[in-house]
Amino acid sequence: MKPQDIIREKSSLWIFGYGSLVWKPDFAYRRSKVGHIKGYKRRFWHGDDFYRGDKEKPGRVVTLVEDEDACTWGVAYEVTGSQVEESLRYLNVREVEGGGYVTAMVEFIPREKGQGALSALVYIAASDNPIYLGPAPDREIAAQIAICRGSTGHNAEYLVRLADFMRLCCPEVQDEHLFAIEAALPGFMFPPHVSEECRPRL
Repeated sequence: MKPQDIIREKSSLWIFGYGSLVWKPDFAYRRSKVGHIKGYKRRFWHGDDFYRGDKEKPGRVVTLVEDEDACTWGVAYEVTGSQVEESLRYLNVREVEGGGYVTAMVEFIPREKGQGALSALVYIAASDNPIYLGPAPDREIAAQIAICRGSTGHNAEYLVRLADFMRLCCPEVQDEHLFAIEAALPGFMFPPHVSEECRPRL
């Protein structure tokens, strides 16, 4: 589904974020909700050669992988009126042109009790993407993250901020893949430019 097609059909739209969008949406929105989607697992299998890495040392960022038994937690943002077109244009540059992601519609289930499911737009990087890196052992992923940096900052910051979001907003959820990579990170030497706040809490 192309952004222009969504704009024609929607006066309001929910956008689900499960990576950097959970702490840095960078677009105007009406309200947000923490919750999850089913049928997908979050994995550090996508490459990033601009925001969190470069051409020589691509960083690792998350994408969604289909798994009928899994669920992924994140934040859904509601955009309305002119925000719909503005947010989609911005995300097309950030996620599609810059990251190689494609869009899909998913069912979002808010964490707050008593609220019904919502239809939400999500950005996913598939395995046929040129910068898709695929699976690797947790320590190998952590080692790659520890040495990568891009225009937005160090790859370790991305990992730690995502882990912090899960502990703060979804404390009952155990994201084994995310936390295993975070736990492996202290085993690698950090470059001097990685600030203390971007390092994992021990």
